[in-house]
Amino acid sequence: MFKPHNRPTVIGSAFVLLLALTTVTSCATQQGTTPPATSTGTSGSASPTASASSTGTTSDSASPAASGTPNATELCGPGSAINYDPAQFQQSPRLDNKWFPLKPGSQYTTTGDVKSAEGTTKRTVVHTVTGLTKVIDGVKTLVMWDRDYSDGEIVESELAFFAQTESGTVWLFGEYPEEYENGKFTGAPSTFINSLDLAQAGIAMQAEPKTGAPSYVQAHAPKVNFLDCGQVFQEKQRVCVPTGCYDDVLVIDERNPLEPSVGHQRKFYSAGTGLIKVTAVGGADQETLDLVKVEQLTDAKLAEVNQEAMKIDQHAYTVSKNVYAKTAKAEVTTETTGGY
Repeated sequence: MFKPHNRPTVIGSAFVLLLALTTVTSCATQQGTTPPATSTGTSGSASPTASASSTGTTSDSASPAASGTPNATELCGPGSAINYDPAQFQQSPRLDNKWFPLKPGSQYTTTGDVKSAEGTTKRTVVHTVTGLTKVIDGVKTLVMWDRDYSDGEIVESELAFFAQTESGTVWLFGEYPEEYENGKFTGAPSTFINSLDLAQAGIAMQAEPKTGAPSYVQAHAPKVNFLDCGQVFQEKQRVCVPTGCYDDVLVIDERNPLEPSVGHQRKFYSAGTGLIKVTAVGGADQETLDLVKVEQLTDAKLAEVNQEAMKIDQHAYTVSKNVYAKTAKAEVTTETTGGY
């Protein structure tokens, strides 16, 4: 969350495979669950009418890109200008976009392989929707926590921040990815937060994605060479993964124009469920990921997740003093996995 970007070695997040426990049409029986209640607690001042001036954008323009990027107003091609307006977002995040639902307490395990010139490595990513919120640029976002393992060893632990507009579009507001080598923390150099260091929020999932529509910016952070573009590639596909077979699948093609050698990723989203599969098209590293496990955490487990995610949030203030330290601290606003 994945986050939307296409790193050659780390996929992790928020945005890679985000799913909800709902009933879907499948060849394997799947039990739906009722989404949990979201607390009305606040963190800082979440103002839906905050000015966009701090981002360097208006509702129909994007801030200047780094040298060598496409036209700043259409970073991903014609029709891709970033239309960010903080007044469009919900007062408190409730992410129920049918292609990208995020339910606090949901946890998903995805596995796959990365094939490169050096060989093949096994990937496991654990995606957890926390009960934390964080105010970014006046918008209250929901916090995702992803743990990414390569051959059983952790390589990344990341917080990612999402919010949904009143019309149903889900946006990514930033990422704090802690990197590890041989099990030891090495830093978080790819951190970006909307409105800081020219970074801009982007669209994680459109409210009504359609084939033939223009590409859209998924996020833009020139200081860390981050620019991801998405475009609807196919609709109404049938896809099978270890958790079952899904109908009416939406396929999104994702790319980073700044790193063409990385190739493209194709992400497969099931209506009412979320992303169920990732494949690679071109690029030096070929990565595939499938959903293998879906579970709903107990209230006790959610409390543990919230505590661990809060520790990461606190650590980020000492690691990323020029970016993350300028944000409001995260807050626990959902402590139960009960129904909405």
